[in-house]
Amino acid sequence: MENFYLILVVILFALAISDLIVGVSNDAVNFLNSAIGSKAAPKWLIFSVASLGILIGATFSSGMMEVARKGIFHPDMFFFSEIMVIFLAVMITDVVLLDVFNTFGMPTSTTVSIVFELLGSAVAVSLVKISQADGTALELSKYINSDKALAIISGILVSVVIAFTFGVAIQYLARFLFSFRYEKPLKYFGSIFGGLAITSITYFILIKGVEGSSFAEWKMANGEFLEDWVANHSGKILIYSLIGWTVLIQLLSWVFHIKILKVIVLVGTFALAMAFAGNDLVNFIGVPIAGFKSFQAWIGSGHPAPDSYTMEMLTGNVDTPSYMLVLAGIVMIITLIFSKKARSVVSTTVDLSRQTEGTERFGSSMVARLIVRSSVKANKTVKGLLPSAMNRLIEKRFTPIPLGPSNDPETPAFDKIRAAVNLVVASILISFGTSLKLPLSTTYVTFMVAMGTSLADRAWDRESAVYRISGVIAVIGGWFLTAIIAFTIAGLIALAISLGGNLIIFIMIGVAIFLVVRTHIFFKKRNSKRKEEDEELANENDANEQIIVKSNKQVISALIASNQIYSLGIDGFLKEDRAKLKNAFQESIEFSQKSKKQKARVYSTIQLLIEGTIETSHFYVQMTDYKREMAHSLYFLLDPLEIHLENQHKPFNKEQSGEMKALITQIDEFFNLSLYIAKEERFNELDNLIGKREKLFETLNKLEKNQIKRIKNKDVSTRNSQLFFKIISETKNLLLHSVNLLKSQRDFNIFTRQPAQD
Repeated sequence: MENFYLILVVILFALAISDLIVGVSNDAVNFLNSAIGSKAAPKWLIFSVASLGILIGATFSSGMMEVARKGIFHPDMFFFSEIMVIFLAVMITDVVLLDVFNTFGMPTSTTVSIVFELLGSAVAVSLVKISQADGTALELSKYINSDKALAIISGILVSVVIAFTFGVAIQYLARFLFSFRYEKPLKYFGSIFGGLAITSITYFILIKGVEGSSFAEWKMANGEFLEDWVANHSGKILIYSLIGWTVLIQLLSWVFHIKILKVIVLVGTFALAMAFAGNDLVNFIGVPIAGFKSFQAWIGSGHPAPDSYTMEMLTGNVDTPSYMLVLAGIVMIITLIFSKKARSVVSTTVDLSRQTEGTERFGSSMVARLIVRSSVKANKTVKGLLPSAMNRLIEKRFTPIPLGPSNDPETPAFDKIRAAVNLVVASILISFGTSLKLPLSTTYVTFMVAMGTSLADRAWDRESAVYRISGVIAVIGGWFLTAIIAFTIAGLIALAISLGGNLIIFIMIGVAIFLVVRTHIFFKKRNSKRKEEDEELANENDANEQIIVKSNKQVISALIASNQIYSLGIDGFLKEDRAKLKNAFQESIEFSQKSKKQKARVYSTIQLLIEGTIETSHFYVQMTDYKREMAHSLYFLLDPLEIHLENQHKPFNKEQSGEMKALITQIDEFFNLSLYIAKEERFNELDNLIGKREKLFETLNKLEKNQIKRIKNKDVSTRNSQLFFKIISETKNLLLHSVNLLKSQRDFNIFTRQPAQD
């Protein structure tokens, strides 16, 4: 029995390492988005500063381990075997849940997930105990620390409102003081602004954060504990910190010409990474360490029956070894540097905070439209109440300046004033919550601060507000979903293990491994597709010839996709192969999304072609339009086919199937010639292609007449006829747009290669 539970402890720590990896991938957004979004420094420097913050912050998290041990349930009410079931259910759920959210690039809360997983698994095990003792559900309060659980949950929810409010207010004041042209004001107020910002961080991280940490009981030379010394000298520390940071920042600016805001952003990144590690490390290793301590206590008591040994020891103070905290910090750092999923999650927050317009990741929603409409009316009302001079002053202070070309990946998403406010406000709020032993959600706080500063900075203008707000709603909705899913799955796993025995443990672990591997494969495939798409998009560094090459790739890709989708879809329909037709329909949706993305980039691509003629840009616009229309034709062709097959309607008869198969062969020949023309730029073959298209039109007209004959002979139904005519109609549209696409490609290439006319 001892070996069995030792294996469970090893499994807990293995899950902890996995949880650290997926957790950091999710939470990296919390401390990286401001520095990366503002391009404050090279990425290697940003990651180095963040890594140092994580390593130091990890050692400050010891006090937070109390939450994992006794913050959600009363451990003295459970036996050792039951505690291990609770902890295993939590860790299995957490690894899978966070990995899924990371795969889709959605920032979620590791704190909320761990709290609700502990709650769900503890409730499940408690209900089993109550049922076995013939008790009632009212006895649940004996097992669950409802007061502490409600305090944690309410603290998390309140922090969302506070973070957003503080973000809006402080960013508004900072922007009003410095404006978007902040170089001149910074000369006079920059060092003081930086001194105050970093002093605030110092106060909440050093003075408040040291309490309960692994350093709290270090003895000073005078015999005083570090925690007491800091508390007794906090006033002096603040004064010296303010003076020291102000002078240091000013000297760095004068002597080394280091920009003040860069210093603030880098120190803020360090502080927020440190606050993150101090607050969130418990989410990843708190449960395994509690399990390890429980195992040690059980072994030390002489190996009593695991289902009779109660866990009163978890209600007391249990020290967390510093080496475990440091090792966890090292794993977090390695993940931070190498995780591709971390970059995916970071991009979501950066996109929603971006000062400039561009391709939006989210569509609009009814709620977002109502909010924007109400806000526009309220803004007009407030403007009407203020004096015109005040309105002009505000407008002047809040008029943004270009940060660089919108299509250049090196252009910052927002400036360093906003980045500094994001970091300072978020780190203060998180550190303050940590000092109160409240495991605030660092994701919620940093995300809502970033959204608040974006709103104050007018980044959500009327061109983008509805999409950004929809994105925020989607992310917040994901947070609530996290809580529900975490509670439910952890509860079900704990229930299954409690009722099904030890074998269920290994089955659940196997399922978790399978799901993580599967999401990894999905993420890898999706990243590969995105990389291929990005290679076809023009950027600022491309010369005209490179732009031609990339636009040619887009055309070739569109032709290949069209041929494949058309043939696969029709063939799947004729064979009544639902999987094949569904794959074709899914590919048509992806082709539509890709063409939509390319069309959304028209504005930035035209800016790159500014040295060319008007015709150059005109033909590029035409190319994107025709690709979009081809995608529409395929979608409108396949959608009714899938509905027809899903509803189990009658298939085409033998004659119709033969006609469709012959048509697929002719379409293949048409697209093969199209590809040859596009790849080799043999546009002199266009007349030949047009000839093939005309023959196809004749074939389609003949098929149409054949169908009319079948209708007159009453050989087919109305639904059959509508579907058949739809295929013919959308096939004609596809052929027309394909030829027009190649004509536009020809004209675009010709005019792009011509020298600009004066």
